[in-house]
This record gives sequence, C-alpha cells and structure tokens, in this order.
Amino acid sequence: MDLTLIVVLVIALALFFDFTNGFHDTANAMATPIATGALKPKTAVALAAVLNLIGAFLSTEVAKTISGGMIREGEGGLQITPDFIFAGLIGAIVWNLTTWYFGLPSSSSHALFGGLIGAAIVGAGLGAIDFGVVVSKVILPALFAPLIAGLTAFTATRIAYSITRRHDGRPDGRGVFRYGQIFSSSLVALAHGTNDAQKTMGVITLALIAANLQDSGSGPQFWVIASCALAIAIGTYSGGWRIIRTMGTGLTAVKPAQGFAAETSTAATILASSHLGFALSTTQVASGSVIGSGLGRRGSSVRWGTARRILVGWLLTLPAAAAVGAVAAFLAHLGTVGIVIDAILGLAFIIGIFVLSRHDRVDSASLEKEVNAAGQAVKIKKDRSKSRSQSA
Repeated sequence: MDLTLIVVLVIALALFFDFTNGFHDTANAMATPIATGALKPKTAVALAAVLNLIGAFLSTEVAKTISGGMIREGEGGLQITPDFIFAGLIGAIVWNLTTWYFGLPSSSSHALFGGLIGAAIVGAGLGAIDFGVVVSKVILPALFAPLIAGLTAFTATRIAYSITRRHDGRPDGRGVFRYGQIFSSSLVALAHGTNDAQKTMGVITLALIAANLQDSGSGPQFWVIASCALAIAIGTYSGGWRIIRTMGTGLTAVKPAQGFAAETSTAATILASSHLGFALSTTQVASGSVIGSGLGRRGSSVRWGTARRILVGWLLTLPAAAAVGAVAAFLAHLGTVGIVIDAILGLAFIIGIFVLSRHDRVDSASLEKEVNAAGQAVKIKKDRSKSRSQSA
C-alpha cells in the first residue's frame, strides 16, 4: 500500500481513538458533580469538552514520551512502520470500546500503549521497545499515581469534614462544596486534556517520523495538536454515560465535600504527571481518588465488588490491547490485503458494539433520573430523624 495512504489511515484511526478516549474518560471529571447534582449531565459534558479542548494546547511533554521514547530508533530510524502503528491503534480501540460497553472505567492510555507494544513486537521484535521508558513513565506511574491520589483524597475528605463539623445544631456549610465542585471538576477536565490528548498527538507524530515526513526527535506540529484537541473535545461532549454511572454511583455514594476532595486530588496528580512527561492513566487516578474519598467520609462505604471489577480491568488492559494489536500486526504483515482485512474487522467491531449498546442504552436523561431518585431517597431518610436531616 502507498506510504502516504497508510499514514492518512493512521491519522484517521488515531483521531477516532482520540474521540473514544474523550467519551470513555468524561467520567474522570464529571461523574462526581453529576452524582451530587452540582452540574446537570449535559452541562457537565459541555463544560468538560471545552476544557479538554483548551487543555490539549498547554503541554506536549507526554506526546514526546510516546513519539520519541517508548519506541526505539535504529540506524534507519524508528523500528516500527506506519502499518504496525495502524495495527496498534486497532488494539487500543477494540479494548476501549469493549470496556465502555460494560461500563468499566479502564485506562485508554494503557490500551494505547498495549496496542502499540503488541504491534511493535510483532513488526520489529522485542528490541523495538524501550522497556526502561515503559517502566519509568508508564508502569510505575500506573502503580503509584492511584495510591497517591487516593491517599490525598482520603486526607482532603477528612479535613473537609473536620473543618465543617456541626456545632450547637448550626448548619455545617458543607453545601458550599457543591459549588466548589464546579471549579474542581473543571480543573480535572483541563488536566485530562493536557495529558490524554497528547497521547494521540504522540501517535500521529510517531507515524509521521516513521514515514520520514517529520524529523526524528521533534514534537507534534500545530495541526496535529489542533486536530487532536478537537477530536477529544467532540468525544467528551458525546457523553460516555455508562462509565459516568459506574464512577458516580457504582463505587461509593458521593457527597459534595468528598466529591470536591476527589476532584482536586485527581487534578493535582494529573497536572504534576503531565509536567513530568508521565503518560498517566487519568481513569486510574480518578478511580483511586473516588475510593479514597469514600474511605475518608465517616459512615460511607466503598462497593468493593465494583472496585475489584475495575482493578481486573486495569490489569487486563495493557496485555489484552497488546494481544489484539499483535493479531492485527500479523495480518498487516500480509501487506495491503492484511491492512484491508484489519480495517474491515475493526469497522465491523465498532459497528457491532454500538448496535449492541442500543439494547441497553444509557443517556443523559436516564442518568439524571437516577441522580434525582437517589436524592429523593436521601430526603426520605432525612425525614425520619432530625439529626439525620443535617447529614451531608
């Protein structure tokens, strides 16, 4: 297949992955403010979309990690060709859509890394991967970032509830955290755009360098930054309601104070990682923060069954996406025929997932009904006891 054509296909597929990343990860910023009623669902995703768009222009350090660090360069340049990058993207998209269908907040980032690693190993061997970069900038952040974010959220929740402790039956003022959530969730959305949009920028830049259309070691061009920013913003605006439901109500019953603590902890962790060039999973950080905030509020409980499902998804993401990327790379070895087969199978899977999702549809209206119903349940509980009427 003509090199220019395969590069165009890679760019198109990368932007589609960026779109799926947007709706897959909307929950990271907006699940908790939607769950507490701080923001209406449609307002929340619109705000997140705008801030993802802005955030994508703030840094390119993570993009450089992908385009100039994870895949080794040999004497003839990068040890991976655009057709194998195409195969890696298929692996990432297949896993992203699978976990979205099941409402599982897995890592879009690790799906991307897994797909690329699997395809690169098939295309150029184990030597094509710089495992030092993978461990230091992908694996270790994946292990420590959720723990750090969870501990920070736990501490922040304890502090928030301590300084708003009730005295002599007076209002505790915790309702103000609902307004604070608008700011904190906006900060998470901005941080998400800063970190996650860059991963697609890095993939497109990697393809351009591999095709000798861009100098080795250079960062993403402006048109790459702009197109990736737009793609992730459109994806974010489309919702991702299944995962929002899991993050907002599936892990713990979120109150405004703990939602504010979780979002602030998430944003701080992501922004620090973006500055250091760590290709962090924002989903893992957000999940860790929600769990930490749930543990930090007295009387709250974490649904450990859901947490275990999420953990299993985390563990499977990189190897599962790598396996799909490797299979797609084997087909790509066949040349033009293999790439066409990859494209047809990938398109069939995408259409199939969206058709299946129509049978169990989750949208903004159904999610808002769930939130309202949860609010009514709390009111009923409040009426039973005067002391409970002041509970946060």
